[in-house]
Amino acid sequence: MIPKVPSSSEVLGFPSLQAVGMFLGEFSCLAAFYLLRCRATGQSDSSVDPQQPFNPLLFLPPALCDMTGTSLMYVALNMTSASSFQMLRGAVIIFTGLFSVAFLGRRLVLSQWLGILATIAGLVVVGLADLLSKQDSQHKLSEVITGDLLIIMAQIIVAIQMVLEEKFVYKHNVHPLRAVGTEGLFGFVILSLLLVPMYYIPAGSFSGNPRGTLEDALDAFCQVGRQPLIAVALLGNISSIAFFNFAGISVTKELSATTRMVLDSLRTVVIWALSLALGWEAFHALQILGFLILLIGTALYNGLHRPLLGRLSRGRPLAEESEQERLLGGTRTPINDAS
Repeated sequence: MIPKVPSSSEVLGFPSLQAVGMFLGEFSCLAAFYLLRCRATGQSDSSVDPQQPFNPLLFLPPALCDMTGTSLMYVALNMTSASSFQMLRGAVIIFTGLFSVAFLGRRLVLSQWLGILATIAGLVVVGLADLLSKQDSQHKLSEVITGDLLIIMAQIIVAIQMVLEEKFVYKHNVHPLRAVGTEGLFGFVILSLLLVPMYYIPAGSFSGNPRGTLEDALDAFCQVGRQPLIAVALLGNISSIAFFNFAGISVTKELSATTRMVLDSLRTVVIWALSLALGWEAFHALQILGFLILLIGTALYNGLHRPLLGRLSRGRPLAEESEQERLLGGTRTPINDAS
């Protein structure tokens, strides 16, 4: 007999516990950092060592933002589809760009402003796809709207996290794996402790457990024991977070940040296709249009059009190489755009 594949709501019915698993995955990046440092011992490569001392508490405010934003997104994932969840996460470009202008004194070029406008248009299309969806019986329309709004709110918090990291952390030239792992350590410890009071705090309609509280970790562990597939999903989530951060940094180092952004955009297609294959959601043509517009916005904001325009105009052939050197050599490179 073929075992039943748990739905997305069954797997993610405990958002805070899922966030703990995510931070555990990030925390494991510390192990990768120290393994790389041991490997580099005795060699001339010192890229895995910080160039100046830093206070680990600098990572606490970004970790708190990461914890809050991630928890909100997991709550929202119970209310909307996985593909819409992934697409709406593109809103982080809008708020990160605006906050960097307001608080970091950045000046965005025309292509970045166009990317922000295209992202807004894409989000509107994806939102319309959710509102016009009549075939999804798992979620009520009010839940879908609430879930989408929570995702947007979470992206505001994530954008604040990015600005804090850039303003207070990157100037210390901390290795990305160490930064991600330290944030994961703070988030894992704090959120694990918060699971205790969450067990007693009533949550009403936002609760996904029979007791009606913010989080029932004991019930979650009981469900994991009864359904091994949920345990597989939890372990897969932890492993994927760790591998995603490590692989993303490796791609940026060996190829370019542009290549990383292109590969990252494929995540949405994979999630959407897998959700359709497992029957977790129905096909909506508007989602394709929304995804394409979001992809254009992401490409414009991150400068993916520049290598193409450079080749068409017979510009410098080393455009991508210079971009890689700028992103890797500077002290203001994003360290965690996967939480």
